[in-house]
Amino acid sequence: MTLSQLPPPLLRWYRASARDLPWRRTRDPYRIWVSEIMLQQTRVAAVLGYYARFLEAFPTVEALASAPEDQLMKLWEGLGYYSRARNLQRAARLVTDRGGFPDTYQGLLELPGVGDYTAAAVASAAFARREAAVDGNVLRVVTRLTDDHSDIAAPQTKKNFRALVQEIFPEAEPDVRVFNQALMELGATVCVPNGPPKCLLCPVREWCLGRAQGTAEGLPVKAPKKTRRVEEKTVFLLLRDSRVALRKRPASGLLAGLWEFPNVEGALDESAAAGAVRSWGLEPRAWRNRLTAKHIFTHVEWRMTCYTLETAGQGPPDFTWVNSLERHAVPSAFARCREEAERALRE
Repeated sequence: MTLSQLPPPLLRWYRASARDLPWRRTRDPYRIWVSEIMLQQTRVAAVLGYYARFLEAFPTVEALASAPEDQLMKLWEGLGYYSRARNLQRAARLVTDRGGFPDTYQGLLELPGVGDYTAAAVASAAFARREAAVDGNVLRVVTRLTDDHSDIAAPQTKKNFRALVQEIFPEAEPDVRVFNQALMELGATVCVPNGPPKCLLCPVREWCLGRAQGTAEGLPVKAPKKTRRVEEKTVFLLLRDSRVALRKRPASGLLAGLWEFPNVEGALDESAAAGAVRSWGLEPRAWRNRLTAKHIFTHVEWRMTCYTLETAGQGPPDFTWVNSLERHAVPSAFARCREEAERALRE
């Protein structure tokens, strides 16, 4: 098979078999763009609920542009990669100021948080631009179809494959709008990762070189990732007068500007933990609970010891004492601690 033979059978299959997803029922660039940002490194099943709630709160790009940051971050809570939400709002303000979305690949690239893939995906689906969007699903499909063993972690490899897909892009407007989605759908549902591809369901299995050579399951080739750095942390659920202490993280860096439970570096025993509490001008009164939790980021792993305790005193000025977490976006890195805090507040 040459890749030029791919579009007709792929598009027929897509129109007969594609999942019914809300962002596929619209040409509104705002709604398509929001979906593409949410789907970055996040599963479709996880995004669906967030997408519906987000658009209910911010039905237009102007509504997102003028939204209070705390409301935005609370709606994003649990999706992770919070810089995506901030870039969404920065881009929404730019689009609003300019009176509408740019309708070209290059114009979309100028928006904060929009890279090659997102610009191409929005340009094709919303504006029928012939722009190839190459993500992990597409790389997997094309490397298997062509039996290509290049390292997909290398920037030049992705650039080469984008050029290949660009060459076979269909011409008809309805096909242009869905071709990127069709390739991604094949990779997400049939030519799947982490196991054997479902070749018997594939509309182009007869021409797949990876299947013919018996190499499909081992493709694509990707250089091993660097080992994650491990950081030990002690997290405190400090209770006072039926309230729990929160503080804001720094304005830059990991989880920038989000709310967190006070914490310090290292895995402290109860005696050392009491010293940390006193260093904040608080006095431990009753130790309620101790739990452990872990959260994995792309490049770092947090291993947390979390203490729940009653305290007395004012605490430092950067502590905010709240009786509910409903209005404060606490990232999913602290999910286990947050569950414990909510239970303690209910009690």
